[in-house]
Amino acid sequence: MNYSAKISYIGKNYSGWQVQPDAVSIQEIIESALSQIAGTRVKITGAGRTDKGVNAWGQVASFNLQKVFEPDKLRLAINFYLPEDIRVMKIFHVPDDFNARYSAISREYRYFIIHGSVCPPVFNNYVWWRKGKAWDFDLAKQACKIIQGRHNFRAFCRAGECPDDPFRTIEKLRIRTHGNLSIMSIKAPSFLTNMVRIIVGNINDVALHKKSLEWLENLLTGSERIESAMTVPASGLWFWRVNY
Repeated sequence: MNYSAKISYIGKNYSGWQVQPDAVSIQEIIESALSQIAGTRVKITGAGRTDKGVNAWGQVASFNLQKVFEPDKLRLAINFYLPEDIRVMKIFHVPDDFNARYSAISREYRYFIIHGSVCPPVFNNYVWWRKGKAWDFDLAKQACKIIQGRHNFRAFCRAGECPDDPFRTIEKLRIRTHGNLSIMSIKAPSFLTNMVRIIVGNINDVALHKKSLEWLENLLTGSERIESAMTVPASGLWFWRVNY
C-alpha cells in the first residue's frame, strides 16, 4: 500500500531533510519510526529537500508498506516514535504511481521576518530577526515583481552547486506585512540550492537602498553568485505547501 504524509518540523536540531553520513536528518528519523512499525526497513521520498535549520509546515513524503493501515492509526503510531520537533500531521492512501517528489507540480515556501529592535521570544528560531534600518516596502514589492517569471537564477544558487540549467520559473512572489512582521511567499515548480534565502537577501539589499532595481534585473541574466547579496538565515524559512 502506498501512503502520503504531510509533515511539520522545526529544523534547528537537524542537518536538513536529506539523509547524510555522520549527521542526523529528518528523513532518517522518520524512516526509523516507520521501520519500527513495519518490522522492516522503510524508505521515504520527500517532495523537496530543506537545508540545516530550515523548518517545514507542509513537507510531503511518500512511502510503501506491505501492510494496510488505517491512516489516522498509522499517524498516531509514527508520532509515538518521533521527537516533539517532528510531527506527521496527516496520512493518506494514494495510488501506486504517486511519488511525493515527481508527482508535485509546484512547491511553496514562506519566509518570516521580524523587523526592529525587539523580537518576541516565542518567535526565536522561527524567523529572521532584522535589527537594522527599516525597509522601503515599495521597493521590496517592486523587487518581487521583477523576480517573478522565468529567469536565469545562477546568481541565486549556492556557489559550486548550480546545475547546467539554472533557469527556473517563479509563479508567485509576494510580501505581506503585519506590524513589524513580514511574510514573503514564493511558489515555483522547483528551486535551486539556497535559492529562496538568496532571493530574500537580494530583496533586502534593494529594500535598504544598498542596491538598485536595475542591479536586480541584471542578476537575472546569468550573473555569478558572488555578484548577488547574502544568504539570509535558515531560521526564517518554512517549506509551506506542495501542490499536486
